[in-house]
Amino acid sequence: KTEINGDYYKLILQNYSCMDKTYMPVDTRHLEFMQVKNFIEQNQQLTITAEAEALITACRNYLDKKIEGNDDLFYGINTGFGFLQNVKIDKHQLEELQSNLIKSHACGLGEEVPAEIVKLMLLLKIKSLSYGHSGVQLDTVVRLIEMYNNNVLPVIYTQGSLGASGDLAPLSHLSLPLIGFGDVYLDGKKIPAADALSRFNWQPISLQSKEGLALINGTQFMSAYGMYILIAADRLLNWADRIAAISFDAFDCVPEPLHEKIHSIRSHEGQVDTAASLRKLLAGSAIAKQKKSQVQDPYSFRCIPQVHGASKDTYEYVLSVFIKEINSVTDNPNIFPEEDLIVSGGNFHGQPLALTLDFLAIAMSEIASISERRPYQLIGGQRNLPPFLVKNPGLHSGFMIPQYTAAGIVSENKQLCTPASVDSIPSSNNQEDHVSMGANAATKCKRVIDNVEKVLAIELLTAVQALEFRRPLQSSPEIEEIVAAFRKEVSFNEADRILQKDMLAAIEFIRKNPK
Repeated sequence: KTEINGDYYKLILQNYSCMDKTYMPVDTRHLEFMQVKNFIEQNQQLTITAEAEALITACRNYLDKKIEGNDDLFYGINTGFGFLQNVKIDKHQLEELQSNLIKSHACGLGEEVPAEIVKLMLLLKIKSLSYGHSGVQLDTVVRLIEMYNNNVLPVIYTQGSLGASGDLAPLSHLSLPLIGFGDVYLDGKKIPAADALSRFNWQPISLQSKEGLALINGTQFMSAYGMYILIAADRLLNWADRIAAISFDAFDCVPEPLHEKIHSIRSHEGQVDTAASLRKLLAGSAIAKQKKSQVQDPYSFRCIPQVHGASKDTYEYVLSVFIKEINSVTDNPNIFPEEDLIVSGGNFHGQPLALTLDFLAIAMSEIASISERRPYQLIGGQRNLPPFLVKNPGLHSGFMIPQYTAAGIVSENKQLCTPASVDSIPSSNNQEDHVSMGANAATKCKRVIDNVEKVLAIELLTAVQALEFRRPLQSSPEIEEIVAAFRKEVSFNEADRILQKDMLAAIEFIRKNPK
């Protein structure tokens, strides 16, 4: 396992792919977006390759030899942490030092992190440790894999990380079950981690030098949130185009702003892509082909390619940053056995993630902002549509209040889009004097994404109602297919009813129909 040639390694990978499609091998290979997406959606399990085992073991052996008979100070290996960096720790206390670190740093508060994000945290922590630059035991990595594969999910909290010394508090809660502490979810029930260990006949891990620091230094809380958000944003950006196309026809819009030539002379990739997407969605629409009474439409319709496109371009940039991050080693210090180096640095600092999470929150908030404007136009009694899209307005309020709800959510998003990354509060007695606040950016961005889904669902509900008043004219085959599927979940609104149920059904429709 310590020496593997290229042909043998290829054979291992072939065996993994042929053996069972439900397993994802973890090693030093580049992890791509679709792999992470499939990993979550297909509920794959984890396994570690012989190459990664060899790297982890070689690094651990090197570290053991390095500190044996050596009185040099190595940060976090035989010293205290943060401001206590110069306090030397006796060799007989190194194991106690690492377990004390995890217990003392498990100071999370707030809401519990969703299970899907906890799973991503486990994956990304295992991935980071697999490069063999962290000094952990192989047993520690194997236990993390066993926890994942047996759905033993640590209870982690959203508050406690400054996004700079690594995600210290969240990753401490992730690591507590390794040493028999903390709580976990098993079979949907919250139980003490010690009980879960007993159930599987697992012994607590006896942490060796550097291991606690390797486990809780790192950006896996921010990275897991970011990847979860990016997966959700990818789905919502696709839906934003489809829902906007329904609104476009429902409002009987002029198709010229989607013309290819317009976008060829301002060739931002997202803009060009969105215009092409809407042209495809509207292809064959009888509504689009009929003569229009207006020359131009409001910006929320006319400028869909420009607005959606800018958010898509932002998405692609943010994705590139996160893909680089999840394929990185972000604990401290870093160990390079072949170079005989133990180097202390700052790879745990979350600045790249904090900035991009703030950027993504702003970009996705704009998707909701322009989305809310389209129902506002549709319910206004224009273009042969009845006020509030109901047959007897006055007696019935129709779709008046869903737009209120969307407006309130959009306003909340604007408040959430105040950047977290512009803030910094010194900690650890001013040793950690500039922090990223990327963890706050991450949890805040998720709230924005959840809100975007709600606003898009309200637009979908409103747009499909409005489209019915264009009958007998038909929209495009692709749009009519979406409408028909939606109508199986939500019927035409003939008279006032409890619209919250329809709104919830629309949200669920978007969730269960990702494409």
